[in-house]
Amino acid sequence: MNTDPLPPAVEETLRSDPVVSPLIDRHGPLHVTPAEEPFRRLCTSIINQQLSTASADAIRTRTFDVLDDVTPEAVLAADHDRLREAGLSRTKVEYLRSAAEAFRDRDLTPAGLADASDEAAIEELTRIRGVGDWTARMYLIFVLGREDVLPLGDLAVRKGIEQLYADGDDLSRGEMREIADAWRPYRSYGTRYVWAAYER
Repeated sequence: MNTDPLPPAVEETLRSDPVVSPLIDRHGPLHVTPAEEPFRRLCTSIINQQLSTASADAIRTRTFDVLDDVTPEAVLAADHDRLREAGLSRTKVEYLRSAAEAFRDRDLTPAGLADASDEAAIEELTRIRGVGDWTARMYLIFVLGREDVLPLGDLAVRKGIEQLYADGDDLSRGEMREIADAWRPYRSYGTRYVWAAYER
């Protein structure tokens, strides 16, 4: 876990929001940095889709045990029935295989997408079967380390913003975007603090 302080520009921007500022004190520095195992992280996001945290954790552990080494080659070589026995639906097995083929054929690592804009990276990622906007934005934050992503497709982000800024009352996505404008160009960091507040 990275315990380095937040970059000064990030902290200054986020502390200008009186709602986020105390969250920084409560949760400490929450960083946005490129991941070392991009394919593994994408597999994790695919497995997590539409599952509770506990279910996702159990299925992911069993799936990764089957694969041993979580690489595109391992996914493509894995026995379909063993992946199903690990708890993956037939559809998710297909999604993992689609992701493996994409990683085999294209460079979707942080280095490979370094020159792509956020929207271009999302377009590239959503070419993968099973990777929609939500999964692509998770990839931008947690794999590519992109600093200005606001994933309003994430229920916890929406609920967290409503709790923090509207006492739990409903807000439109437009209203949420206006709130998050205060975090620009570091909305990924602001999002991490919303998650932290919502989950604890």
